[in-house]
Amino acid sequence: MKRMVLTVLIGGFALLSIALYSRGQQSRPTRTGMLIGIKPDRIAAYEALHAASNPGVRDLLDKYHMHNFSIYIHKMDDSHYYLFAYYEYTGSDPKGDAAALAKEPRNQKWLGMTDAMQIPLPGAAGWTKMQEVFHNP
Repeated sequence: MKRMVLTVLIGGFALLSIALYSRGQQSRPTRTGMLIGIKPDRIAAYEALHAASNPGVRDLLDKYHMHNFSIYIHKMDDSHYYLFAYYEYTGSDPKGDAAALAKEPRNQKWLGMTDAMQIPLPGAAGWTKMQEVFHNP
């Protein structure tokens, strides 16, 4: 009986150790910051689309492993308004997930509305990804 209890305890400990080790080995989220301009006369409409009461495409972002997605707006010294977006990607196939998200009809409709409100930076077709220079985990 003691041997069986010991075997169960050791087996349970081994499974717990494997689970904790695997959890610790998962890659950390990939953080992304992006920048784009916004048309001043479209700010209110853009904010309304992103209001807490509008589910928009939030579930699709979660489905394709894009978490902690935030968008900020700021008027710069050049008198233009800019949007800064940040998200953390937690999946294992960023290109595949981005391609699948791009095929979602609801996302295509969403981008059709929001893209028309935005002004890409010179030389860009859409959001410009930023280089991360510091992160304090």
